[in-house]
Amino acid sequence: MRGAGYDGDEARILALHVMDAALCGYEYSGLPKLLNIVDDPLFKAPRRPFSIVKDSGAAVLLDGGNNTGMIALHRAAETAIERATTHGLTLVCLANSWMSGRSAHYCEMIARAGLVVIHTVAAPELVAPFGGTRAALGTNPIAFGFPTADEPLVIDMGTSAFMGTDLQFRDRLGARIPDGVALDLDGVPTTDAGAAMRGALLPFGGPDGGYKGFGLSLAMDALGALAAGIRPKDSISGYMFLAFKPDLFQPMDDYRREITKRIETIKATPRMEGVQEIRIPGERGQAERRRRLIEGIEIDTEIFDALNNLARGHLDHGG
Repeated sequence: MRGAGYDGDEARILALHVMDAALCGYEYSGLPKLLNIVDDPLFKAPRRPFSIVKDSGAAVLLDGGNNTGMIALHRAAETAIERATTHGLTLVCLANSWMSGRSAHYCEMIARAGLVVIHTVAAPELVAPFGGTRAALGTNPIAFGFPTADEPLVIDMGTSAFMGTDLQFRDRLGARIPDGVALDLDGVPTTDAGAAMRGALLPFGGPDGGYKGFGLSLAMDALGALAAGIRPKDSISGYMFLAFKPDLFQPMDDYRREITKRIETIKATPRMEGVQEIRIPGERGQAERRRRLIEGIEIDTEIFDALNNLARGHLDHGG
């Protein structure tokens, strides 16, 4: 990423983000994401320094300065940790950034600092509203992070029937997407990733329950609009962190034990036939991370070659 023009600290933030995604088993959010950055039209637009626009202590409005989201959201998460630690709680909003990566990454980062966090994203149009045939909403994820007596409990879910990053990944490799998750430009169901990129994804919930995903997505849009005063008029993007200290209400150790006890109770629930284990959200990714830190990760050859070509931009200039 230094070959793409990022400084050492920025490149470190980007590398750590995508490597963690790869370790957790999210291939499409891993190393291929770096190629999505340099392919994005906003990558070629001028960047400004990350800055504070409004500051009331506990509430902060940030301008991402057209920096990619994996950098800007990392700075915003650091701000959320600092302000919540100082004030007990914080509301941090951000605009003028793009391609933020995995929301779970930031929620885990904040939860490890001993904070409860809710993170929302209003993303560019890629998803049709329930009953519609053209994109009007983003994939608009919502994520939560909770400190426990062990690993943080992190819940991260998109409001679309298929993830936008996975769609880009499959389009890059020429792979198909599942039935029932996307429409082409004419509003016809498609399994062609390229046609879906030009058309629209559907909200989660299927043909009868898609209004649930649509409703959540619209809520993410409404929260993203908190930053509308500093974003371009044609933009619908915006990010929010709401973070607070559990010891505003009870001792921190008691809270950690309470969440851990709830998880243990849920996992001990009698299981349906054929179900070997009740898995808590994020548990699979944590197990994959432990395994892959020992065994390593696999990467598609095409992605590997493209990343090497990108790196040569740095190496060819004496880096």
